Amino acid sequence: MTDLYLSLGSNIGNRRENLLQAIASLDERLGCRHHSLSGIIETDAWNFEGEKFLNCAVLYKINLPDNPVEQAAEDILRICKGIEKAMGRTDEEKYSSEGKRIYQSRVIDIDILFLGKEKINTRKLTIPHKGIANRPFVMIPLLEIAEPSVKESFPEIFQNTRK
Repeated sequence: MTDLYLSLGSNIGNRRENLLQAIASLDERLGCRHHSLSGIIETDAWNFEGEKFLNCAVLYKINLPDNPVEQAAEDILRICKGIEKAMGRTDEEKYSSEGKRIYQSRVIDIDILFLGKEKINTRKLTIPHKGIANRPFVMIPLLEIAEPSVKESFPEIFQNTRK
């Protein structure tokens, strides 16, 4: 079994229901019920003006197929993006002229934080997710459910935490 950690956030509509619907869809599409779910926290929009977010983290224990781990990770990414789209997310990633991402409100956002002990860097995906340690809306829920194995595998991310 491989640990898959995801971060979820919503700041449009019924935010709590959006998170719960996304988790139910993930359970279905990943073929297993989530193993751990953090509490839901409310946070300010990050790097843009917008309504407050509800955020949580979820852990799945999944069986990876025999194909390369990069392919499995991109398959998981497609599942996450498919759920976002099915729930009404229509925004596309936008970037400033300086190459910085422009963030905006969203019905649901699902990010892959960790996939086992893997470090993946493809054109479509970077795992561990960039900037985890600097995002309280990710770290606070993640610390509630982070198992010792992920903390040991990525000490650079967890080094300044108490849990």
